[in-house]
This record gives sequence, C-alpha cells and structure tokens, in this order.
Amino acid sequence: MAKKEGEKAGAEKKKAGSKKSSSRKVYTLYDISGPELKRKNQSCPKCGPGFFMAIHKNRSSCGKCSYTEFKKE
Repeated sequence: MAKKEGEKAGAEKKKAGSKKSSSRKVYTLYDISGPELKRKNQSCPKCGPGFFMAIHKNRSSCGKCSYTEFKKE
C-alpha cells in the first residue's frame, strides 16, 4: 500500500475515544454512618439531586449546567 504524504512508515493511527477512563470516586462525596447517608457537597438547584456542585475558593459551580453561586465575603 502506498504511503500518503506526511505519514511515517509503520505509524499506527490512534482510535478516537481510546483514552483510558479514570474512576469518578463518587464514594468521596458521601458520608456513611450506619444506615444513614449524608451528602457532603450541595446539589445543583437546576439539575436536581445527584448532581453535586464543586466547591472552589470563592464560588460553587455545577459541572453539568455551569450554574455558579458566588460566596459572600
């Protein structure tokens, strides 16, 4: 098979989406004490329960819908 311009001999193309996925570590977002389950972060008011807001230095933001609440100083 003939080489295309700019291709190296023996070079393989990477497939899209072949990136190794990392675990989301959801277990760090809950505090389990006996039969009770308490959420550590607050839920997003737009997306509902199950979608946590990330806590930053001066704000809280949702990763799904980009809703942001700024903290009062």
